[in-house]
Amino acid sequence: QVHIVESGGGLVQTGGSLRLSCAASGSIFSINNMGWYRQAPGKQRELVATITSGGNTNYADSVKGRFTISRDNAKNTVSLQMNSLKPEDTAVYYCNAKIRATRYDPGYVESWGQGTLVTVSS
Repeated sequence: QVHIVESGGGLVQTGGSLRLSCAASGSIFSINNMGWYRQAPGKQRELVATITSGGNTNYADSVKGRFTISRDNAKNTVSLQMNSLKPEDTAVYYCNAKIRATRYDPGYVESWGQGTLVTVSS
């Protein structure tokens, strides 16, 4: 079984920075894409940033230039460095990973963490 755990959320003022971390553990043979999503109160969950196993990144226009996604394949972790935070960044942030559990099964399973709350005050 695979477990996804996020950490690093908290309360920060406008213009501040925060770094979110996500760790995958359990039965892991390899991890394909990883990403961060967020859901603000009363809104649908949206993509924030993704990163492929090869390191290619993609960002939502709203965070481009302010957020940076990175991963450490040796540690099965992905991070999201958030700078110049705005009140509209307030949301629960979720980590997503597509994981191949064993060498014998080529399929990937999409796994989610339980989320970490980021609150940006003015």
